[in-house]
Amino acid sequence: MTITLIADALVASLLVATIITCYVLAKRIERLKADEAAMRQTVGALIAATDTAERAIAGLKLTLGDCDRTLAERLQTAERYAADLAAQIEAGQVVMDRIGQIVSAASMVGGGRTGEAPAPVAAPEPVSRLAGAAQSAAAIRARAARRLEGHAA
Repeated sequence: MTITLIADALVASLLVATIITCYVLAKRIERLKADEAAMRQTVGALIAATDTAERAIAGLKLTLGDCDRTLAERLQTAERYAADLAAQIEAGQVVMDRIGQIVSAASMVGGGRTGEAPAPVAAPEPVSRLAGAAQSAAAIRARAARRLEGHAA
């Protein structure tokens, strides 16, 4: 009987050890399942974020293409305007040169007709195109004033 009792006690202790081990393993399995559920949620959120990012990248590529086309069109327009402006400046310079020649010729001819000595015309050295234009306009105005004085007298 003693052997049976010892055998029963040993079996009982092994059963208790098995139950404790099963309980610990069950808890671990529950944690793994909880971790698995959290992992599935994380993976799902990651997939959704990846899809959103891919759509955003596609939208950005379309926007970039539109910006590129718009910028190219604006650059072409600016180049056309720059060329037109350069041509207009060139034409304006030619006109200013002609006006200067006309004023010079008119002051020489105008002074001889009225009998008065021609006004001394100093060779102007314009600092800029605007200064040259202002001098030409002043000469035209002076000539017109002399004409009006000659007609009035």
